Amino acid sequence: MKYSLLNSVILVAVLLVGSSACLVSPTPPQAAPPQVSQELKSDKQRMTSPVASQADLIALVEGNNAFAFDAYPQIKEDGNLFFSPYSISLALAMTYAGARGNTAQQMADTLHYTLPQEKLHAAFNSLDLELNQRGQGAKGKDDKGFRLNIVNAIWGQKDYTFLQEFLDTLAENYGAGLRLLDFISAPEPSRITINDWVSDQTEGRIKDLIPQGAIDPLTRLVLTNAIYFNAAWQNAFEKNATADGIFHLLAGDEVTVPMMHQTESFKYAEGNDYQAVELPYDGRELSMLVMLPQSGQFTAFEQSLDVRKVDAIIDSLAPKKVALTMPKFEFTTSSISLTKALSDMGMLVAFTEDADFSGMDGKRDLHISDVIHKAFVSVDESGTEAAAATAVIMTLTSAPMPEEIINMTIDRPFIFLIRDIQTGTILFLGRVMNPGM
Repeated sequence: MKYSLLNSVILVAVLLVGSSACLVSPTPPQAAPPQVSQELKSDKQRMTSPVASQADLIALVEGNNAFAFDAYPQIKEDGNLFFSPYSISLALAMTYAGARGNTAQQMADTLHYTLPQEKLHAAFNSLDLELNQRGQGAKGKDDKGFRLNIVNAIWGQKDYTFLQEFLDTLAENYGAGLRLLDFISAPEPSRITINDWVSDQTEGRIKDLIPQGAIDPLTRLVLTNAIYFNAAWQNAFEKNATADGIFHLLAGDEVTVPMMHQTESFKYAEGNDYQAVELPYDGRELSMLVMLPQSGQFTAFEQSLDVRKVDAIIDSLAPKKVALTMPKFEFTTSSISLTKALSDMGMLVAFTEDADFSGMDGKRDLHISDVIHKAFVSVDESGTEAAAATAVIMTLTSAPMPEEIINMTIDRPFIFLIRDIQTGTILFLGRVMNPGM
């Protein structure tokens, strides 16, 4: 399956490990200075030529994309919605490296990890390295050029022992070295240190990812993944063509918002209940796919949406001359907990004291207490900027011929994807219910 990507993408994944003992965190200081972390490098270097076959890569992408559409209806968010299924999959893949037994099986089933552990992590590494090759010589949304940067780091409690095999897996496949902090004596400075790293890696788009209280003296491990993507449209919208227009809300109300216009050759498809258009970014390696349900059919279309339907829409795209009208929009989703969604999808035991993450420290004393996600997206005439963050908090348990011009006016709620065209990786998925919010 092929997918688009928003101009500027920021993904952040965080894994916190603490203890389920009944301890009370001290009140954090109001102006706690960040800690200076010490990094312990694994003896293992990142594998720059991972042993991952094309079949393994395809299986990984198909599984990640299937998870994206399983998660979409489970995320209970009114109004506009935007999230990064790739961020969630990647954050939980690092967590999965330490899972064993029934815990690992439920995670694999829920996340559609069909490859065995050793092949899965190598495939994630291969996909990550391939995505980092994108955009050479392409333009960014701003004056800095194209960016797609993917960075990982892990933060552990000093003097706490983690299994070398676990650390080596993350070093070899995710490029993550262990950075030591003192969660026990200085939880708040530790939180600030990690949040500052996240902000630096995402060019300031994801700030204060980890809220106060999420890190306490029981925290033992935090895994972070940050992705920043910034690219220009292949065909930019002329700013002087943007004008206020009407956007029809689902309830029947109307809002006036800036509407962008251009007539260009795009890949286009339509069916009985939708129109779809693919907008490539500069270099044509990444794109945004916009799916516009027919008037009055948004809910039915959204409920019918799954990976097979999106695959079919993408396969039916064909070059057409399209007079495209669509709104500029920008919004930040609130932090949402994915614990119930993942539990409802079948990942139950990982959130209980029966969890087995013994692959992290050799003991069955860790479980996930929460998975938190937050995202940002901005679309204008120049391109797109997007950001997403995931926190997995763990607790210690113990053209040729003239063409007909097709009109597509996106003046009502719509769904959009951001994907890498070559691999088909879905990086972002969302809907716009009200671009004026």
